[in-house]
Amino acid sequence: MTAGDTPGADGTNTPTSDATATAEPGAATAAPNSGASGRHSASRDRTAATRQDDLDTALARFVELLKEREATVATAESLTGGLVGATLTDVPGISAVYRGGVIVYATDLKATLAGVPEDLLAAVGPVHADTARALAAGVRERLGATYGLATTGVAGPDPQAGIEAGTVYVAAAGPTKVEVRKLSLSGDRATIRWGSVEAVLRLGAELMTEDPG
Repeated sequence: MTAGDTPGADGTNTPTSDATATAEPGAATAAPNSGASGRHSASRDRTAATRQDDLDTALARFVELLKEREATVATAESLTGGLVGATLTDVPGISAVYRGGVIVYATDLKATLAGVPEDLLAAVGPVHADTARALAAGVRERLGATYGLATTGVAGPDPQAGIEAGTVYVAAAGPTKVEVRKLSLSGDRATIRWGSVEAVLRLGAELMTEDPG
């Protein structure tokens, strides 16, 4: 349904010479601008590595806080389609703090599985701050967790019901308060979805420092 916008590669093309070389028959020829292509690839690799480091940091902090507080969490996911739950369950021993989650991709399942009021969905739709808030609070209550995390948004590449791709709402619900954050992410579907995972984990950690349960 982060975390901020993901920068693009910044390599530059290698200038070409005015001279023309004639290759012998069967001789190998270098691909044009191969140096630039290599720099683009290296830049993409560095960007991906940075994103992974940011996600790992957010995950470690979130799980650490849960364990310190002997608290539990449940997840309700729309555009991330289970990535938040999968990220959490990559951590050994996570069963001590992770109750489980629901994937509520279809609008009606947001009501039937996560407890979002049907009249709210009819009024504001599935991609809205109030919907994210209700998802986090609903999954927390239904799965009996201390905290609830939720994601909803448009992963793209096309807009949805007039909402631009990259528009995401993440929410975290605790015993006494619910926090919602709107994201405007750029990139392909994978970048937007993983950015949403990182953002909701960071929001959950922030909420725990304010609402310790």
